[in-house]
Amino acid sequence: MMSESGSKDESEVRDSSNEDPAAGPVRLGVNLLWLVPGEVGGSEEYTVGLLRALAEQGDPRIDVTLYVNRRFRHAYPDLLRAFNSRVAPVSGSSRILRVLVEASWLAHRSRRDDIAFIHHTGGTMPAVRPVPGIVTLHDLQPMTHPERFGFIKRTYIRWIAPRSLRSAVAVVCLTGFTAQDAIQRAGVRRDRVHIVPCGVETEVEAPDPVVQNSILERYGILERRYVLYPAITYAHKNHEMLVASFARVCGERPDTMLVLTGGTGPNEEVVQAAIDAYGLRGRVVRPGRVPESELGVLYRNAHMLAFPSLYEGFGLPALEAMSRGCPVIASRVGGLPEVTGNAAVLLDPFDTAGWVTAMADLFDHPSRRIELSRRGRLRAAEFRWPDSARSLASLYTSTGRKLVDSSRESS
Repeated sequence: MMSESGSKDESEVRDSSNEDPAAGPVRLGVNLLWLVPGEVGGSEEYTVGLLRALAEQGDPRIDVTLYVNRRFRHAYPDLLRAFNSRVAPVSGSSRILRVLVEASWLAHRSRRDDIAFIHHTGGTMPAVRPVPGIVTLHDLQPMTHPERFGFIKRTYIRWIAPRSLRSAVAVVCLTGFTAQDAIQRAGVRRDRVHIVPCGVETEVEAPDPVVQNSILERYGILERRYVLYPAITYAHKNHEMLVASFARVCGERPDTMLVLTGGTGPNEEVVQAAIDAYGLRGRVVRPGRVPESELGVLYRNAHMLAFPSLYEGFGLPALEAMSRGCPVIASRVGGLPEVTGNAAVLLDPFDTAGWVTAMADLFDHPSRRIELSRRGRLRAAEFRWPDSARSLASLYTSTGRKLVDSSRESS
């Protein structure tokens, strides 16, 4: 049967190997109405990567329906072909409209589709929920650092997030750091928290050198040594400190550049002002959001990834860099130490002098870069999408079984 969109309808996770095969697959929904491509940062890469791995495995125990906005449909047609799909009559850009659609359209569609439960992958659940829900918690930064957010967002998240998490039948976290926040700050029961880490795409072969050189030349960094930082210009990404540190590093190294990829965020004017204040217009490249294939080339050819964020629930760019042999300097905050292990230089994100020293060390000592590259590849190999997808599929099936058992007991 075809869906409305024209596509085909078709840690601590309990072992679900004893599920009754005669019961049929668990019918579940995935709420993606919040996911506006290019605007939600690393949570987009995590969610999309996990769904693609889930589709590739084709687990017969689950029957998944995606509930998406119009922009998601155009950005990820492969996922709409892989799963059942329903496209809401919204773009997703308006948070208020999205909340209203979740409480009306999503509630109606999920009942009509006979869904057992919905996985709300954006961190909160709607107030109107005709079926139980699982929630993915990317982080609780609006609660732990409310000063970094606007009044409306921090007030909404601080009100809705704890209620959503405590009401969920299961909470998915990417790291132990976020899991502890869920338990200690939001009051989630420990037995309801499940860690499903991010995976990373592995490259079997390096891209063609001619292709790589054409990309580097287009960005003005061919035959230049550069520091890479892929991040939307949010305040907590700490771009200003990195710009200040690089200004001190590049003075004695005229062939070095700073490449800042990622979309424009609320702190864009502050970042640009810092670049101007240090006289770095000719030394800082701002290509904006770049295609995934080109970002891979930038990782492979960078002398280092600098990741000075003040808060990270996971820190996907660090993992992506390590998988491609790019040495990593990162903040010793949030989930970053958990992700990088012993494969990165970890620093206080406010220690400008420390970042200056670390970047200069990697520019000046090839042997140090080689060693960090080796460690990074080994560490990244531990984060595999198929493993994450299997964990999520097992959580789905065990949740379905629990709901069936609960329904039988109540009847």
